[in-house]
Amino acid sequence: MRKRTSPRTLALTSAAILGAALLSGCGDQGAATVGSDGMKTVSVGVSGNIFDLSIRVAEENGYFAKHHIKIKYVTLNASTGVSGLQSGSVQFLNASPTSFIAALSKGLPEISVATNGGGNPLGIVVSSDFAKKQHLTADTPAEQVAKALVGSTAGASSANTKAEAGLFLKANGVSSTKMKWVSLPNPAADKAALTKGEVDWFITSEPIPLQVQDDGDGIVVADPAKVRQWAFENAGYGQAVVVQKSFAKNDPDTVKGFATAVQQATAYLSSHESSDTKVLAAARKTLPGVPDKVLSASVGQVDWPKSAEMDAAGWKKTVAFVKDGIGAVPDASVSSEDWTNTYLP
Repeated sequence: MRKRTSPRTLALTSAAILGAALLSGCGDQGAATVGSDGMKTVSVGVSGNIFDLSIRVAEENGYFAKHHIKIKYVTLNASTGVSGLQSGSVQFLNASPTSFIAALSKGLPEISVATNGGGNPLGIVVSSDFAKKQHLTADTPAEQVAKALVGSTAGASSANTKAEAGLFLKANGVSSTKMKWVSLPNPAADKAALTKGEVDWFITSEPIPLQVQDDGDGIVVADPAKVRQWAFENAGYGQAVVVQKSFAKNDPDTVKGFATAVQQATAYLSSHESSDTKVLAAARKTLPGVPDKVLSASVGQVDWPKSAEMDAAGWKKTVAFVKDGIGAVPDASVSSEDWTNTYLP
């Protein structure tokens, strides 16, 4: 016979379920798991661009293994990265400074424990037809490129990259309002829209712009070498390895091992050519299907730091770029409580 559930029993059960649900969003859900081999598996949020390379190099060169760490990759984007970290779906997030600073502005308890790449490895790529009509080549001066884009249809898959296109245009006397903008869901959609003729050009992180050029579907007419506003020394913009403060407090050994391995990887990248055998091997796994010459060119656009250490001056410059340069986070700020070199060797 089926038992009746009393209101009191139902209330207690509901409360237990609710409590479990609330606990699942914090506490131990974000903990790393230890296997029978003694290796600790951590999930890392990556975004599918060239900045992910340092994590892969650390894995391929055995730097993580020395600290008894195994890596599980989880592909996230600007809108899902922070939520993935907060939910415990990933323990580490390879985050852009913009997403990290935006999380801080919302009061989220995150902390940067290392920097693993600098600059803005972006590309503006125009379709082959548009390039022909406007007489554009890869060597066309920046001012001429900017003026040729007036009246065109542009594609962007993030507010940040659109804003950085705006920096390039403004520096060359062109307003970003002088063209029609199409908002696209992701970089792959940028590429599809260009090949279908839905946009005349788009801007996104490498390697997609260079890959489009390599496929013969377009020409990269602006990159960090041509657009100095994107350069690391001017923008102070570097990738950050971010964790929840609670995870850093509860598992400092894992955070230290991870941060140390990342620093070893960036040091390797800074001291080896982008065509280095180990660099390319790791790059192929980071971005499968991308030709070697495109991978090599993309790797060369990043300022790989010899040290993953951060400082107040660097964060001040980054905040200025995020807040005033691209207008991404109006109330942007980073305090000494939001970053640390404690976990670096």
